[in-house]
Amino acid sequence: MDRKLLLYLSYDGRDFCGFQAQPDKPNVQMELNRAAEELFGFPCDVTGCSRTDSGVHAKMFCATVAKQGEPGLVTHVSPDRVPRAMCVRLPDSISVYNAMWVPADFHPRYDVVSKEYIYRILVSQQRDPFEIGRAWHFPFPLLSDGVARMDRAARHMIGTRDFSACMAAGSKIKDPTRHVMESGVTRDGDVVTFRIRADGFLYNMVRIIAGTLAVVGTGRIDPDSIPDLLDSLDRTRMGRTAPPEGLYLNRVFYDDSGIPGWHGGDGNG
Repeated sequence: MDRKLLLYLSYDGRDFCGFQAQPDKPNVQMELNRAAEELFGFPCDVTGCSRTDSGVHAKMFCATVAKQGEPGLVTHVSPDRVPRAMCVRLPDSISVYNAMWVPADFHPRYDVVSKEYIYRILVSQQRDPFEIGRAWHFPFPLLSDGVARMDRAARHMIGTRDFSACMAAGSKIKDPTRHVMESGVTRDGDVVTFRIRADGFLYNMVRIIAGTLAVVGTGRIDPDSIPDLLDSLDRTRMGRTAPPEGLYLNRVFYDDSGIPGWHGGDGNG
């Protein structure tokens, strides 16, 4: 029976212009293709679960490996040996931490049930050298109840609706309806974390929501006005698009077919 290898990996997006292969630009897919060819001895097709933008990180990212031009992969390398064997062939900013066989018709992107993203905001007048490129440095003070306001605003995102107001201008997506299952904001010291899980995301959707929540935290947007802003379908009524460095693909969920990722599975996010 034809089968593919499913990889679970994480990566620091600072070194890459996103996941997708691009000529003359560093990207995660190119590095995985190169490492897989070195390991298995022939060119491979590596397919990812998502396209991440330049500078965006992943704590849990899924990708399949098949022999180039074929539906599956035949190899004597066992899945339990693959993570280490891939890691020694990859740059330090990418780590494969799990691998397993899946059917040849499994697709890491189209079979996704939902994804969870987090967005990290460093709220401090001073920069933190250990957070540069890993969080959005937001030097403006939040209200004393700013995080609670942000959390209330985030919870208004839960449900099924047209999220056109949270879609980048010029996007060619025809159906902007998405179902958000979870959305909330927490704080740990100077870092505020926005977490959202949905069945799909529009282009820049999480970053637009994060930028809007930051404005809510400063008091310039009422958290309970969010439903009206969303119903307007008007991008200009939302906040700025937050920069990419605070964004992480945190978890990927598949169905209950036994593939890790369902209800968190073997993810490290």
